[in-house]
Amino acid sequence: MKDISNETITAYIGLGSNLEDPIAQINSARLAINQIENVKELTFSSLYHSLPMGPQDQPDYTNAVMGVITTLEPLDLLRSLQTIENAQGRVRKGERWGARTLDLDILLYGDEVLDHPDLKVPHIGLTQRSFVLYPLQEIAPDLLIPGKAALADLVALCPLDGLKRLD
Repeated sequence: MKDISNETITAYIGLGSNLEDPIAQINSARLAINQIENVKELTFSSLYHSLPMGPQDQPDYTNAVMGVITTLEPLDLLRSLQTIENAQGRVRKGERWGARTLDLDILLYGDEVLDHPDLKVPHIGLTQRSFVLYPLQEIAPDLLIPGKAALADLVALCPLDGLKRLD
């Protein structure tokens, strides 16, 4: 097990895929995230099946949320996650909410609120997306979303929208 001895931050990462065996993509990403230096897994949600957010002429998604501790700065963590996305065949076409082999998003980074051109934390849309809120509640039910509300309150206001937990 990795030893992270410096001051750590708890971060939550959203994982999603709807191309090229999504379950395998997420499992591979989980392993790759665990290989990032100065990142250690704390918890991992169940896998969830969700309908696509944007264009409906694409396959459904598989989603999960991973809790980690890290000593990396937020942008360094983001760059590491983007390297994993690229290694797993992610192609950025500029299309919003399109099909993808892998999408890794920093949902939360400690209790920080970040507004950087490359990174917004809490993640934009986190408070309305069932495929983020329900897996996050599974692994961190008492979480407070910085600048927003208690996670339990957000989940209570968020319909499932076709979200299903996979066994």
